[in-house]
Amino acid sequence: MTSPVNWTILGLVIERPSYGLELANRFQRVYADVLPLSGDSHVYSALNMLQGREMIEIVSRTKVDRQPKPHYRATPLGVSSYEDWLVEQIDAQTRTQELWVRQLAIFAHDPHVALRMLDRYERRFLKDAGSTGYKPAGSGLDSREELIDGLVAEQRRVAVGGMLSWLRYARARFEALAGSGDGDEPART
Repeated sequence: MTSPVNWTILGLVIERPSYGLELANRFQRVYADVLPLSGDSHVYSALNMLQGREMIEIVSRTKVDRQPKPHYRATPLGVSSYEDWLVEQIDAQTRTQELWVRQLAIFAHDPHVALRMLDRYERRFLKDAGSTGYKPAGSGLDSREELIDGLVAEQRRVAVGGMLSWLRYARARFEALAGSGDGDEPART
């Protein structure tokens, strides 16, 4: 299963057994800023797929309006699969960051280009880091939303500090290359 939307729906079902429309509303409230949902039908497709893989099951049908609505809950397989997927995300993020660093290093022959890239990266990183959407405690959010906002804000704070430290290091290394004459060859096109 590769769709982050499907995994996210599974996480919402793990958090609290729900029916489709409630899941769609919770998804939009929690994840809309970071993971687009094409529409409510995307949720129902995810539920069908998750049920087919035995990661969720129907526990009851609640009568809301005229139509009974299936209520879904996660199975033990669903919970363990979700845990494994979360750990895999850490590995994928680490590989993506390392790939970017290795791709930047191709400019060792022309460190001035690398320095321009680092400047651009830093501006973009700081712009993105500044848009946390964090709401302080007591802003009318429920405790779960406050927890999420607080965790996201702290993760971004730590990430910004680490990235700025790495940018200083990388900049110093490329500046040393530029000053040594080793990187004075013009870039080849």
